[in-house]
Amino acid sequence: MSKVLVTGGTGFIGSHTVVELHNAGHEAIIVDDLSNSDISMLERLREIIGIEPKFYQKDLRDQESIKEIFKENDIEAVIHFAASKAVGESVEKPLLYYRNNLLSTINLLELMIDHKVKSFIFSSSCTVYGEPDQLPVTEDSPVKPANSPYGNTKQIGEEVIRETVEVNEGLQAISLRYFNPVGAHESAKIGEFPSGTPNNLMPYLLKVVAGELEELSVFGDDYDTPDGSCIRDYIHVVDVARAHVVALDRLLQSNQKDRYEVFNLGTGTGYSVLDLIKTFERSTGLRVRYKVVDRRPGDVVKIYADTSYANQELGWKTEFTLEDMLTSAWAWQQELSKE
Repeated sequence: MSKVLVTGGTGFIGSHTVVELHNAGHEAIIVDDLSNSDISMLERLREIIGIEPKFYQKDLRDQESIKEIFKENDIEAVIHFAASKAVGESVEKPLLYYRNNLLSTINLLELMIDHKVKSFIFSSSCTVYGEPDQLPVTEDSPVKPANSPYGNTKQIGEEVIRETVEVNEGLQAISLRYFNPVGAHESAKIGEFPSGTPNNLMPYLLKVVAGELEELSVFGDDYDTPDGSCIRDYIHVVDVARAHVVALDRLLQSNQKDRYEVFNLGTGTGYSVLDLIKTFERSTGLRVRYKVVDRRPGDVVKIYADTSYANQELGWKTEFTLEDMLTSAWAWQQELSKE
């Protein structure tokens, strides 16, 4: 059993990965500042896996305060989710995003080197591809100028990791470029749980259907797509979580081709925002109140993944459909509404 430090482990993808790490026989140690999650996630995790994970409430920007985590635990790997993640907000508050997302990564890498922790998995994003010239996007597609400060922090984060690995032989890393994770655990005990008004499409849609918000804004219907709305590659969060476990095993077993690797995590299928709304309505029998508004700064028009490299190298593939993603997310929202 390996001890794995999971930053942002009470968040959306982090909490699901903690479950999958436990299922695979690893011990997750969580550090989170709870800025976009809730302490109740620990109890929810206990209900699923039978134990409450070890938890530290710390700000990763404060390296002194997180040193004790490395001193107190024999950590073998770090999975780094913790970051500010709203594209629109990053356009409005770029310095917040550069400070949060880059300083946390630098602090972790320095502590890993000091404590001889070898394996690092970075939560990256398809935003590093910007507006792609060709679809689907492969890992060899150009990393283009980012459309938002959020996307830029992922690009710079990857560069920091790659260059750090190059000059530290005791370090190896994998960056996983997520497309659009949605859905929730089959138990409906964990899911996306943003603080305040959601910035992402799916939790906002769910709150509209639940009657907590008035209507969903669709940002633009005049793009060069079949129905005019933006196209994304939506992937079930459990598929994403399981990819982290496979990537971890690759690192721990030293099966990498190179000490720094990159993989796309998506389904390979693009759905528009309006597709998503219609599929939700068809899958649940519920109506989504929405209106089309002006385009949003920083949005890419269309992007979806070529996942063949991850399929071949990691032996990983997605298992859940778009309907699975949407019905599991709605089940999670219904649980939240009961509380």
